[in-house]
Amino acid sequence: MVGLVTGGFVRSGCATVERLVQNGASAVILDLPSSDGAALAEKLGERCAFAPADVTSEADVQSAVSLAREKFGKLDLAVNCAGIAVAFKTYNFKKDLPHSLEDFQRVINVNIAGTFNVIRLAVGEMGKNEPDADGHRGCIINTASVAAFDGQVGQAAYSASKGGIVGMTLPIARDLAPMGIRVVTIAPGLFSTPLLAGLPEKVRSFLARQVPFPSRLGDPAEFAHLVTSLAENPMINGEVIRLDGAIRMQP
Repeated sequence: MVGLVTGGFVRSGCATVERLVQNGASAVILDLPSSDGAALAEKLGERCAFAPADVTSEADVQSAVSLAREKFGKLDLAVNCAGIAVAFKTYNFKKDLPHSLEDFQRVINVNIAGTFNVIRLAVGEMGKNEPDADGHRGCIINTASVAAFDGQVGQAAYSASKGGIVGMTLPIARDLAPMGIRVVTIAPGLFSTPLLAGLPEKVRSFLARQVPFPSRLGDPAEFAHLVTSLAENPMINGEVIRLDGAIRMQP
């Protein structure tokens, strides 16, 4: 298996790349030139490569897809982990300040358009694969968020972007079904991320207690585990799977 992972140096993306390589697959890390993706690729060895890229750039993403073909011979899997967020209410009445339209558009552009950009270019390469006995040629796995369903105060842009990813999962799965390419989306809950890691221990403990079971923050390795499970199960298609310990976020 050959996989392309966007945001491959952030925690969930990094864990996914590491699990793929540990399981015998090859992986291309697609991340910003300023990331440490090159160092991670070097650490993981010859079955891993780094493609410096912005997910919103057609040329960058096409170059990453081409790298997968040139270095590893094909592309079977694309995992979209790249994303950004801003936290701001629709209107700050204390400061008489509306939400920045530029910030809103930037989140939508990276999270929705960036995800779609990777999908549309990756599947062109997957379509060249020889189908297996089921007719399967490849798999796309996107990352949404529970914010798509339980958006909180200050999450208008982020929730809209993740809701967009949820909304396009089924129609794209239907688009690609004749070619034997599946599309699945994971909606993580509260996971250990650099943002949460920077919070005081008291705050992190409080957040962990909000998760019914297991009452803790998710581990990026658990995200990676689900990615590989979805990649291996050909009957899961057009679905959005919450990976959240049964949490339902409060306002």
